[in-house]
Amino acid sequence: MKRILIIAAVALVLFALIAQPAASANWVKEVVGGLGYGAQAIITFVRQLIPS
Repeated sequence: MKRILIIAAVALVLFALIAQPAASANWVKEVVGGLGYGAQAIITFVRQLIPS
């Protein structure tokens, strides 16, 4: 069952990439931007913990 769900998820992602490449590119940019923002927030938090 788990393998079928993984294959279905991969197929759905591939379909989205092929059917709407511009929308997929925008989605990837947003995800990467969000990850960058999260990483920056963690770095700021750690810097506040360490006295300078």
